[in-house]
Amino acid sequence: MKKISMKARKEIIEANKAKYKKSTKKGKQQILNNICESTGLSRDRAARLLSGTAKSKTSNPKKDSRGKKPVYGVEVIKALEKIWTLMNYSCGKRIKEGIISIVDALERHGEIIFEKEIKEKLFKVSSASIDRLLKPSKDKIGFKGKSTTKPGTLLKKNIPLRLGTEWNDAVPGYVEIDLVAHCGDSLIGEYVNTLDVTDICTGWTETHSVLNKAQKHVFDALMAIEANMPFKYLGIDSDNGSEFINAHLYKYCKDNNICFTRSRPNRKNDGCHVEQKNWAVIRRSVGYDRFEGIKSVEILNAYYALLRLYTNFFLPQTKLISRVRIDSKISKKYEKFKTPYQRVLESEQIPNDIKNQLRELFLTLNPAAIKRQMEKLLEELDKLAIPWNNYHS
Repeated sequence: MKKISMKARKEIIEANKAKYKKSTKKGKQQILNNICESTGLSRDRAARLLSGTAKSKTSNPKKDSRGKKPVYGVEVIKALEKIWTLMNYSCGKRIKEGIISIVDALERHGEIIFEKEIKEKLFKVSSASIDRLLKPSKDKIGFKGKSTTKPGTLLKKNIPLRLGTEWNDAVPGYVEIDLVAHCGDSLIGEYVNTLDVTDICTGWTETHSVLNKAQKHVFDALMAIEANMPFKYLGIDSDNGSEFINAHLYKYCKDNNICFTRSRPNRKNDGCHVEQKNWAVIRRSVGYDRFEGIKSVEILNAYYALLRLYTNFFLPQTKLISRVRIDSKISKKYEKFKTPYQRVLESEQIPNDIKNQLRELFLTLNPAAIKRQMEKLLEELDKLAIPWNNYHS
């Protein structure tokens, strides 16, 4: 077959296009036979050129989009990022359970008015999709602090050990307590500490800053925290530090019929509830810098007054229900994510008047405004911080 030019080939195709489109199947076969014989094109290429579906080699067409179109666009991702920031960079499961409360609170206080379509998608998105959509924005944090627990031996024989789940912790009021040291990388000198009190049943967490680890300061902070909680202490479990294992706290618990127990030395998992909050509530917010003096205590306590509202009313958390070992495999079952506030409302042991007070308080809370005030206080606190690895005695 004699080779023909591109121009001649194009003329032959153009001359037969209209006829090819109107022809029957048999007629198209005959046209293809003639064109393939005269131009040397393959049948497939000739058919695409004649039908007008062939891709041009000189043009730069868009890529063929296959599969489903994205359900959650840029606007949804931006809204999720805003909510993620307000929920203290929580995981997808926590955001999924708390997103309705956050969105309703933001709209109630006029912070953000979401379009109907965006709002529907925010309420519909799964926890796995939340994690996937937020993946580009996520950061990792972390280094560990020092242990400052010094054992108090005076009353250890009088205060029983608490192992695992020996308490009836299905009732609000049984708490674990611990001190978090803001000492930087040095235990020398006097530095600020934070008392962390976590209720095992509801997850309700309160924090209070003290000037040092003096028994009186720690006891006063423990009483101040109880005044803020929606229930009284029924049981207190501490580590073996002398700030807790002392005659003053022992007498108070005995006089008020409060169960007072202690964990085993060097067994942090005995106080796993409060240990987890030490990181999730305190370290993630305040960090590991060193703080000294009454001014730091005042700013920290102003910050904690906001943090308690933010954490207990707007951040869902889960609870381990059961842990079963089958051969070498451990199977764990978790409760649905809920905020401590929701767990308090569900508790039959909490009086209705307390629940109504909490409901009224919740309606007044604006998470975005709380977050802004917290960030402002952290800026003030940063000015007083002695950075990690920068303390000289």
